[in-house]
Amino acid sequence: MARDAEMKKRTGEQKHRSILNSFAKVLKSFSTAIPMFFGVILLMALFQIFVTKEMISSVFTGQMFRDTFIGTAIGSISAGHPITSYIIGGELLKGGVDLFAVAAFIVAWVTVGVVQFPAEASILGRRFATLRNLISFALAILVAMATVTTLRMIQ
Repeated sequence: MARDAEMKKRTGEQKHRSILNSFAKVLKSFSTAIPMFFGVILLMALFQIFVTKEMISSVFTGQMFRDTFIGTAIGSISAGHPITSYIIGGELLKGGVDLFAVAAFIVAWVTVGVVQFPAEASILGRRFATLRNLISFALAILVAMATVTTLRMIQ
């Protein structure tokens, strides 16, 4: 009986240590992400000050295919953490940009890597990197259109 009680106590201590270790890892991850979020928030504040709605509306005209292509192109040449694309996308929506363009921007931000192309080409080969980026670009447009169309059918 004493042995069973001791085993239960050890198991409980192991679970407690495991929970504490997990909590410490989460805090560490969160602490490394905080500077990135502050940077994005500051950049968004600057963006709102220096980029007017008129400037945005001159680029994004409300034409579905054109805006989707432009959103994909901007997302393709941008580089950053995927989480930040949601913040930027939200600000673009607030600025009057169509959901097609924002969805295309987010998908391209994550899948197309124009900025990382030289490194990818040197590691995986120029042909592969080119094909992957071109296919990702085309699929970003298709995924954005399918996503927004599906969302609008549901609502």
